[in-house]
Amino acid sequence: MNKTVFKTEDAFLQKLYDEAEKRICGNLRDFGGRKVLVEGAGYEKIWLETQPMGGEMFFKRDNSGAALNNILLFMEMQRDDGRLPGSITLKDGMISPEFNKMQGFFFAEPALNMYYLIREDREYLNFLGAVLERFDRWLWSERDSDGDGCLESFCVYDTGEDCAVRYKDAPNYWTVCEAPTDYYAVPMASSDVMSWSYSARNVISKIYKIQGREEKYEEWQTKAKEVRLKTEGYLWDNERGAFFDRYKDHKMQSTLTHATLKAMYWGNISKEKADVFVNRHLLNEKEFWTHMPLPAVSVSDPDFRNIKENNWSGQCESLIYQRALRAFENYSLEHLIPYIGKKLFAAVGQDMAFVQQFDPFTGKPSVNASSGGQPTYGPAILSVLEYIERMYGIHREGDRLYFGLAKGPDYEYIQVLNDTEYSICRRGNVFTGFVDQKTVFETEKSGRITTDLYGHDPERSSLNEL
Repeated sequence: MNKTVFKTEDAFLQKLYDEAEKRICGNLRDFGGRKVLVEGAGYEKIWLETQPMGGEMFFKRDNSGAALNNILLFMEMQRDDGRLPGSITLKDGMISPEFNKMQGFFFAEPALNMYYLIREDREYLNFLGAVLERFDRWLWSERDSDGDGCLESFCVYDTGEDCAVRYKDAPNYWTVCEAPTDYYAVPMASSDVMSWSYSARNVISKIYKIQGREEKYEEWQTKAKEVRLKTEGYLWDNERGAFFDRYKDHKMQSTLTHATLKAMYWGNISKEKADVFVNRHLLNEKEFWTHMPLPAVSVSDPDFRNIKENNWSGQCESLIYQRALRAFENYSLEHLIPYIGKKLFAAVGQDMAFVQQFDPFTGKPSVNASSGGQPTYGPAILSVLEYIERMYGIHREGDRLYFGLAKGPDYEYIQVLNDTEYSICRRGNVFTGFVDQKTVFETEKSGRITTDLYGHDPERSSLNEL
């Protein structure tokens, strides 16, 4: 049975971890005889933008079936034309896929990592590859309505940006294959939707690499690079140093959103351009590096709205923190993780307010009775657990282990994964890493150590403020 154990002399951090572990289990549901992990806080479905990613994170704590179901159900309910459901719900005791919006695509990377977590099941891997190839074909057959080579969003909920001002007159849902025609905003050339194709193609190539099919690996790497080049060529603004979508009339939008950070999650941006966005905007205290960092829209933008209820035009979203981990790690920005983590821990606070949104100027949690405003929001809970893991624990990605070495009070973190015990402890000034209780490294330097699955070949990287 997979499990994690974290013991620290920091009383607040201990309380935060213990409460998060308890509350995430409160989001388990029975879906027609199959256990799943719902988003929580009033969101009782599994959504493509949250729950495959959430399932992969939960698997490290419970491998009894729910985590894998959060991914498998989307794969099993793919339509014959290749479209994936944007959400899956339970109606009258029956599992029901919903195709009235795309609801993002934070799926391929956690689904691939799940392959490693479930002991490298080749049948699962083959299934995943086939699903992603069908999905990529569907994107290019249905979401480039004007034939300009840039994929499009048809409605607000395609990208999951509820109430976003930049979507103007766009409908929330879109239920048919034909592109909308009677709106100013949509079809919208979208860096998100282009990144979905990049993500699918990049993961497809990795699957072929695992299978030893080098020619197919190279073919899909080339296809992925073509998507990145088109995204950068059409949606990157050199003067402003960020991605901006284009409205139906091809006019580039002006709203500075966190879309470039999402492209970093999917890897659909060069390191050079990512550094420009991070240095010019993300770390700018007047835009995204506010008291509580990472609002959905730059706080200096005219379209910024500091609204407490579910609204992607302003406040800091727990989903952004959850996604930022992979975005930072993709672009060697791990040093930002402790700063974001500590801000998140403080915002959740002694009241344990695991909510959807936080005020960027005060860090105050947006507690309310509506969906997402209740203190049981899964992405907030999992974000806390994942930042603790990166800073103090052990994270597995593919065939590598990442040990976090944080300064401060003594602590011990144990991760039991597929019958193997990984652990790390700090005693005084000494950090010691173990695999199955065998010492694999010992150091007095804080930061991060990366090894193979046996603790061999340690490599060090820096995590600031640890």
